[in-house]
Amino acid sequence: MPAELSLLDLVLNASIVVQLVLVSLVLASIISWSMIFDRAWVLKRARQTTDDFEQRFWSGGDLGALYRDLEQDQRGVSGSAAIFRAGFKEYMRLRKSDNAGLMAVLQGTERSMRVALSREMDRLEVNLPFLATVGSTSPYVGLFGTVWGIMYAFQALGNVKQATLALVAPGISEALVATAMGLFAAIPAVVAYNRYSSQVERLNNRYQEFMEEFSTLLQRQDQGQRRG
Repeated sequence: MPAELSLLDLVLNASIVVQLVLVSLVLASIISWSMIFDRAWVLKRARQTTDDFEQRFWSGGDLGALYRDLEQDQRGVSGSAAIFRAGFKEYMRLRKSDNAGLMAVLQGTERSMRVALSREMDRLEVNLPFLATVGSTSPYVGLFGTVWGIMYAFQALGNVKQATLALVAPGISEALVATAMGLFAAIPAVVAYNRYSSQVERLNNRYQEFMEEFSTLLQRQDQGQRRG
């Protein structure tokens, strides 16, 4: 490719509109990659903390001691641990009430756990809508820059007596850079969004299964204590 048609020259010689499109796509790509790395770390940590907590939870230890340890944890509690802490706290509060029956206690506990679950899902889904937006709109933004650049290139031909491919090729090349940049921004965002959405959904199912198992455990424990 001749030196005058290098990628840098194509960008620098493009029209203002095309340059603005390219700048916006580059910024979207940079932000997307920062969010991709951030979500990768957050979801990996969520899986690890859930594995560690559930292993301890099902080891048969005292739930009261586990709750007290979580209350004293200065690093912050998330995932299944946060759901357990919210549910057990509400369970103990309702158990102290003389007027609360078994169903009222269990329903109150489940409500608290569902609120904690909603907070956890909000935390895990942060930045995913932005990745979806970049993935769906970047190709069209790049296409807009391409169309505008081609229009600009053909309008420039009106000032010459004889139109040749050599005259129009640089302008079309400049315009096509916008399409390439749109795909460059969109493809990683789409792949990351699909991958992370699947991981978030699996974690959500895992949290809900834990809630159901924990509710069943509390019900059995409460019934045993009332009979005793």
